[in-house]
Amino acid sequence: MTGHDENGGAGRPRGRRSTVLKIAGLTMAGLLVLGAGAAGWAYWHLDNNIKSVDINQALGDDRPAKAVATPSASASAAPLPTGSLNILVLGSDSRSGKENKALGGGDSSGARSDTAMVVHIDAGRKKATVVSIPRDTLVTRPSCPLKSGGSTAVAYSAMFNSAYSVGGAVCAVKTVESITDIRMDHYLEIDFSGFAKLVNALGGVTVTTDEDIDDDDSHLHLKAGTHELNGKQALALARTRHGIGDGSDLGRIGLQQKLVKALLERIASTSLFTDPAKLYTVAEAVTSSLTTDTGLDSLSELVELGRSLKGLSAADVKTVMMPVVTAPSNPNRVVAKEPAATKLWESLR
Repeated sequence: MTGHDENGGAGRPRGRRSTVLKIAGLTMAGLLVLGAGAAGWAYWHLDNNIKSVDINQALGDDRPAKAVATPSASASAAPLPTGSLNILVLGSDSRSGKENKALGGGDSSGARSDTAMVVHIDAGRKKATVVSIPRDTLVTRPSCPLKSGGSTAVAYSAMFNSAYSVGGAVCAVKTVESITDIRMDHYLEIDFSGFAKLVNALGGVTVTTDEDIDDDDSHLHLKAGTHELNGKQALALARTRHGIGDGSDLGRIGLQQKLVKALLERIASTSLFTDPAKLYTVAEAVTSSLTTDTGLDSLSELVELGRSLKGLSAADVKTVMMPVVTAPSNPNRVVAKEPAATKLWESLR
């Protein structure tokens, strides 16, 4: 990632689309190649891989209003949606399951949201802004409903990623909405094993590091330069923080954005259309570790979203980080930098 500007801005990614959305579209194309019988089974299997959470039901009306949709002028009987859209994308630092435990690098239980991005797609769906929220940001965590009934208490000066730990996807969405005053239309989450499987299914990723990385916690040791990383190494890079810069989460966000760009570049250069077996392996890797809201919990819904973004080019996708400063109460934490943070969220409403 290039350096941040005074508002936390970063360079524009070279990838063509969101990884999950592009793979969903490629999956559909590959299914056509497989033949009717095999395609039917493959579609059913991949469709049933996707887990979902009914966030709308859990949160009800106690949230920001939905954006007003502009009617499409298309004469098509079923025009693709063109309204603005906000999607919360989380990378889950999960220790559940054998595969995730093997990749976890620690003994902690449960899961945390170690990567959080608000993806805002403008009306017309030809421009987008991706805002990373540092996990170490101190926030007021709102009261969140629990699956078991009842709700959590409001927590002041709580770490941002604690919302996912105490209340899962529902609390993560509610916390982001309370910070931004922006309605999250959708939710996407992929966990440890899914990320590593995706990288391996693509044959690895090529990443260039600007400095040596020597991090015993993530088990990653790399000299500055260009490297071909497998799934386990790429995951370690995404988790690295102590071996670079000042050891804060801000440096890790820079590596994660580099890694996302490398993934998108590898997807764009891989001939998945002509290799149904590889296409299926990639789709299996993603869907088997994907959790969405109930509005995106099928291949058909993911594909429709992907098709609606066909006019979105890399030059029109801007990546930034929420402006932050060191927290007065703790040098190892950050808080939103005002008024820059509020101005950023206002620009996306």
